[in-house]
Amino acid sequence: MNIEDITLLTSEAVAEAGGAADAAALEAVRIKYLGRNGRVNDIMAALKSAPPEQRKDYGQAANRFKTGVQAAIDARRDELESAPAAPSAAFDFTLPGIWPGTGRKHPITMIIDRACDIFRSMGFIVAEGPDIEDEFHNFDALNTPKIHPSRDPQDTFYLHTGQLLRTHTSPVQIRYMENHAPPVRIIAPGRAYRRDTTDATHSASFHQIEGLYVDREVSLANLKADLQFFLSRLMGRDIAIRMRPHFFPFTEPSVEIDFSCHVCGGKGCRVCKNSGWIEIAGAGMVDPNVFTAAGYNPDEVTGYAFGMGVERLAMIMYGVPDIRMLYENDVRFLAQF
Repeated sequence: MNIEDITLLTSEAVAEAGGAADAAALEAVRIKYLGRNGRVNDIMAALKSAPPEQRKDYGQAANRFKTGVQAAIDARRDELESAPAAPSAAFDFTLPGIWPGTGRKHPITMIIDRACDIFRSMGFIVAEGPDIEDEFHNFDALNTPKIHPSRDPQDTFYLHTGQLLRTHTSPVQIRYMENHAPPVRIIAPGRAYRRDTTDATHSASFHQIEGLYVDREVSLANLKADLQFFLSRLMGRDIAIRMRPHFFPFTEPSVEIDFSCHVCGGKGCRVCKNSGWIEIAGAGMVDPNVFTAAGYNPDEVTGYAFGMGVERLAMIMYGVPDIRMLYENDVRFLAQF
């Protein structure tokens, strides 16, 4: 093979590359001329056997072959990629389109969004805080004794830094009071973490909605009225609530909140276990020690706080029998909402 043959082969390869009809044909041209067993091997063999005084000319011709063919291939590839796709002959454009399924909000997100809307209409604002907390904001400032079982590593996720995954969203209340003077009216929706064994009603990761109202003359009557309004709006019907004495370290007095069953109206059914009432929240008047830890004067302000589980609300409202169904991401389940 002489230099004229190489020049002619270059022209042929460039022409074939420029005429390739599609990507597959273009790849065949590349393999034919530049592949491991392609015509480039003939050129390199001619270069090796050329007389010493002609090797420079052969080398230049070989370089022109490789760069020219590669440039032609790249140019044709760009043309093919930028060209609009030709309609398929097998596609019938007169057929009606297939409407894709639309996405839906997760039931937990739906509950949180609805709760935030209702509380905003009552004058509350939404506050947020970190999932990784320190012991002061998660326990100490909330009047939780050092010997309280919730501090045990069997109940709380501790990190090697000494911090922990918050066990409730109540630390948001402390952080907000540290940076805002009263009056305070906030809700704090978010995720919390506890070392619970997962079963039909428990999960190690769950969601809460905490509420805090602090002013000069806040009472349990305000708490009852606000929660009754919230639950009535959330359930879409008039709801009665009742308070039962309870104990929480960060409230005094503390109460458990029940609401009249939204299914049977308080007459008794399977949902409320024939009691007519469903437990929904823990609440109470903020303990003076909590105000002191947050920098408030407990002689000047009073306030209430409450907390409820979002998953529990979702299970009650939507009739979900197992909390694990909310996390399995089964499209058949989620498509119902």
